[in-house]
Amino acid sequence: AALTCVWVGHRISRKSIKFQPQELADKLLQVQENERHRLSRELHDDIGQLLTAAKLQSEWLKRRMPEDLQGQCSLLCETLEETLTKVRDVSAILNPRQLASLGLEASLRAHLLRTLANTSVHWSLECHQRLTGLPEEMAVTAFRITQEAVTNILRHAEAKNLLVRVQRLPKGLTLLISDDGQGFAPAANPGREGQRGMAGMSERIDQLGGTLAVTSEPGKGTQIEALLP
Repeated sequence: AALTCVWVGHRISRKSIKFQPQELADKLLQVQENERHRLSRELHDDIGQLLTAAKLQSEWLKRRMPEDLQGQCSLLCETLEETLTKVRDVSAILNPRQLASLGLEASLRAHLLRTLANTSVHWSLECHQRLTGLPEEMAVTAFRITQEAVTNILRHAEAKNLLVRVQRLPKGLTLLISDDGQGFAPAANPGREGQRGMAGMSERIDQLGGTLAVTSEPGKGTQIEALLP
């Protein structure tokens, strides 16, 4: 009986270990999304409210300050307003609330407008079919992949042109992100070789049973193609 219990326990442990990597990846992504939502709420509700109160207080002080201090008060008000805008932008990036209300296309367009507003990147967003009614996980995955790609372009690629194309086909949702930046050498195992952004994209795609293809060479730009079935 003891040997039988040991054998059964061994078989169960082997099965649990077999499925552990995918379960851990799914759990990790869920924890990351939950943490993003929590941080977004804290930024928007707590820090955002404190900054708003400070801005109102500074405006009240400005109206009562002597003339020689008006310039400093105006600078303080402008700084608080800019800080509040930055906090709201970061909150929106962490938790794209507009996905549920506006849909994927409008959310992508709003993100590109906000993120690339003060850059030299010329961008275009092409959506040839209506993207309403997409499953939430699919919409979030497409948004996060685009978000990560745009971040990489701004940090590393020095691209001048960016194309984002989303198509709804019978086989699933396809996402194309193409830029004319510096390019890079895609790693066979992005997580091990320090390409954490690419590793995160792969994990999200794998979670939905999709495919991800990255084509890039140094000096020849980058093209990311994803299929979400």
